[in-house]
Amino acid sequence: MTSMENPPQRRDSPTSHLRASDSNRDQVAAMLGEALSTGQLSHEEYSERLDSLYQAKTVGELEVLTHDLQVERHRPAASAASYTPNASPVSYASSASPEPDNIIAIFSGSDRKGRWRVRRQTKALAVFGGVRFDLTEAEFEAKEVEITVNAIFGGAEIILPEGVEVRCQGVGVFGGFDVHNSPDVDPSAPVVVIKGLALFGGVSGRIRRRRDR
Repeated sequence: MTSMENPPQRRDSPTSHLRASDSNRDQVAAMLGEALSTGQLSHEEYSERLDSLYQAKTVGELEVLTHDLQVERHRPAASAASYTPNASPVSYASSASPEPDNIIAIFSGSDRKGRWRVRRQTKALAVFGGVRFDLTEAEFEAKEVEITVNAIFGGAEIILPEGVEVRCQGVGVFGGFDVHNSPDVDPSAPVVVIKGLALFGGVSGRIRRRRDR
């Protein structure tokens, strides 16, 4: 396996100088996911290359990320989230917003569900109120998204699609985070990082299985 500290080198192709599109990035994300699922990349190498993927500006920089991998190439962008037999039914947005999504519920509530867009960063504040995020039919702007919830005498519920990897980094003070991961993580599905503070409040995260929908 090749570490990105010494990335593979290759000659420039005729298209290497072109600016990378979201479709190009989706294709490379699918290839990296396949390489992870077949053991060609470790989880650490996969994360390193995924970080480089979203920083790449040209087609040539993307080509370097998959040059040493045995994966199918020139696949259509639509296959980015469906290259595995049991791929998660998650879709990715063709573009991303640089600004975080801010949700505030003070003595009130906020509910996101259906076909809504999950940005790279979502920040929610619940003070004597509650927020609910249902991600099962949402579009994700990135392979890894971050949801920060500060629940102060309030609460939040996050419903996640089957197959996602969930990383909980929240802190509870006279409150807590009750977040569950998928029993079977799908490499093609997003990584959802849940952060924040539960002060006299609570944040829950659960997986909704396909048969429960």
